[in-house]
Amino acid sequence: MNINIAMIKKAFGIVFISMVFIGCQDMDRPELGNYPIDENPVGGPLKFYVPFDNNTTDPLRFAVDNIRAKFPTDNPLTQTEGINGKAAQGGVAKKFISYSSANDFAATAASFTVSFWAKHKAPTQTEFAFALTSDNWAKAAMFVMVEGTTANPVLKLFVDEQPSTGGSDKWFEWVNAKAVPGIFDDQWHHYAFVYDGTISKMVLYRDGVAYEPLSQWTNHGNIKFNTSKVGSFRIGGSGNPEEGWMNSWTGALDQFRLYASALTAAEANQLFTGKL
Repeated sequence: MNINIAMIKKAFGIVFISMVFIGCQDMDRPELGNYPIDENPVGGPLKFYVPFDNNTTDPLRFAVDNIRAKFPTDNPLTQTEGINGKAAQGGVAKKFISYSSANDFAATAASFTVSFWAKHKAPTQTEFAFALTSDNWAKAAMFVMVEGTTANPVLKLFVDEQPSTGGSDKWFEWVNAKAVPGIFDDQWHHYAFVYDGTISKMVLYRDGVAYEPLSQWTNHGNIKFNTSKVGSFRIGGSGNPEEGWMNSWTGALDQFRLYASALTAAEANQLFTGKL
């Protein structure tokens, strides 16, 4: 039998090189299934998120939404020091950060959470932290507003579903005996407005502490925004700035999030303790 010495040497060479290559690999690399899971995968509950942390002087890039890379159509607000990095500073009359939409928040939010950090002195007027615009009397399907004094702060969240027939809107109010202390102390505070459609209940977590509103939307169930009427999204302003009392935000805002889910108390507290 003829033995091809050259072929044998070539085969041994290939085996040797393969063994060296395998030995040089990082054998501690985890298997594919062990990689960390994305906390907000595509289609996840976090629908809109502006951290205001981009290191840039470009006002549009500074306020970009990190979920779908949605740039604002306008941002006349300035930068300031935030709870975590930079923040947006209000104070420009009738001005706000404007986006073409809040992504698919309105279409998916049967339950919802609105989370942000705010720093505010005592106001001299009614001011709006955000507005999801629409064509109703307020020109907004949802907003948060503040007014009052340091001793008697007023905080309200308004929702208007605008059904094709009839009416279905709700004011969630934290006033009088239900007032949230320290809103206007010029310090950073975390706010998470959580509506759970499965139990028709709203809870505000301010710095991780739960505050219930003056009244609940008893037996209402899931939120059903009329998406044919919902329009742009505004941070730091109202749906109708030309209306004399609907003033823009004069304080600072940071880490703005919209979830199409009701965060748990532990999840809301994690945002507070983590300064997220």
